[in-house]
Amino acid sequence: MSHRKFEAPRHGNLGFLPKKRTKHHSGRVRSFPKDDDQSAAPHLTAFRGYKAGMTHVVRGVERPGALMHKREVVDAVTVVETPPMVVVGVVGYVETPRGLRSLTTVFAEHLSDEFKRRCYRNWYKSKRKAYTKYAKKYSEDGGKDIEHELERMAKYCSVVRVIAHTQVKKVGLRVKKAHIMEIQVNGGGDVKAKIDFAKSLFEKEVTVDSVFAKDENIDVLGVSRGHGYEGVTTRWGVTRLPRKTHRGLRKVACIGSWHPARVSSTVPRAGQNGYFHRTEINKKVYRIG
Repeated sequence: MSHRKFEAPRHGNLGFLPKKRTKHHSGRVRSFPKDDDQSAAPHLTAFRGYKAGMTHVVRGVERPGALMHKREVVDAVTVVETPPMVVVGVVGYVETPRGLRSLTTVFAEHLSDEFKRRCYRNWYKSKRKAYTKYAKKYSEDGGKDIEHELERMAKYCSVVRVIAHTQVKKVGLRVKKAHIMEIQVNGGGDVKAKIDFAKSLFEKEVTVDSVFAKDENIDVLGVSRGHGYEGVTTRWGVTRLPRKTHRGLRKVACIGSWHPARVSSTVPRAGQNGYFHRTEINKKVYRIG
């Protein structure tokens, strides 16, 4: 007998299949906020941080009619360390029938060693020549090549994103390579305004309070804690069988009918649990700084 939607709903959500370890070992923005307010000033739409720990806050509830109205509740909060990011480049995307396609990329003239370390597997054995030839474009012909690429971007592109990296040395971890990500620029009357805004940030620090504000609701992306290979009871939350069950009780009693003669993908099975990429929406920023 199959599950019944209300009396005995199925265990586990099939929307998260396949449950496998993520390839992206830190949060990856799958979709940036919609760029629909052209009257707003150009601004960045994402930021990268490092989880420092958790604590709790006591807050008053103002919700007339609710049971907890005018009472205090305790909320769990996560502390995220967000050292300033440095903008090192800008990318322009054109819209195609198959989605966005990057047209061109322009990098800043001076790039930090943190950023360059990410270009090498072995920094101390390398010649550390990354972007040395590229930097000469700024001095040759008065930077004509750079200006040409920015003009191409303004002419053809519809989406502009900056390339920014974290200053991981300020976090106090053992990591020396910067974490690099693209951040979409929203707002501004046209693409030219976005590119000018992005170019004005080259080699400058961007703080988290210039991107997010107190009491704002934001989405948080990251990778969940890994638990390795686990059984069906922990991984899917299926019911334990009676105590006297032969050959174990933390199992699925029936894994399907005789025919079709294979196990369906909707049947809970043991396997990897945790270390999944997840997005949590509508997290409130209680405090910055």
